[in-house]
Amino acid sequence: MGTIIFDLDGTLIDSAPDIHATLNRALGPLGVPELSLERVRGFIGRGAPVLVRRACDALDVPPDARDEVLERFLARYENAVELTQPYDQAFEALDAVRARGHRLGLCTNKPIAATQYVLEHFDLARRLDAVIGGDSLAVKKPDPAPLRMAMSALGAEHCLYVGDSETDCETAENAGMPFALFTRGYRKTAPEGLPNRAAFDDWSDFPAIAETIISE
Repeated sequence: MGTIIFDLDGTLIDSAPDIHATLNRALGPLGVPELSLERVRGFIGRGAPVLVRRACDALDVPPDARDEVLERFLARYENAVELTQPYDQAFEALDAVRARGHRLGLCTNKPIAATQYVLEHFDLARRLDAVIGGDSLAVKKPDPAPLRMAMSALGAEHCLYVGDSETDCETAENAGMPFALFTRGYRKTAPEGLPNRAAFDDWSDFPAIAETIISE
């Protein structure tokens, strides 16, 4: 039996369309140009405050207006799931590794309220034994503390961490854990530029990958 902990946005689900729409609505009262989906994808990964800061920097939003943008974003984002979709075969892969006796957890920089809403909406909560969100601790990934907190909740000293981005790769490195890279997410670096035990673009391949890494 092993322990596998997953990132959420860009790993199990493609939430960028909802993040994009919510961010533009939060910025709307300022009268600034709308950001493209691809540009917003590049802002995702280190939590909502960094996402909003990057957007505000890109649009030269005055410092005194930024807290209100973040507040508007968080208020709308908590239940923003209309445009979000699971990656093909991702949930089936979770069921497959869980059926083999592995303990599963989630470690995401998404705020915990929004995370829990997504998990309930997609019936993911029952598949996970521990969930750590972006505001569960005072620090976020790539600090290793959230991942270690998820491991502790699962009673594990070792885990396979699965994510899609530079942040996830760095988190695994900082925690000294093996990393598997899902290559269809929100990374900006080529897969070969991110240290990993395995890289995959099809979730149907993941159960076999997990067995290989866990058995090492």
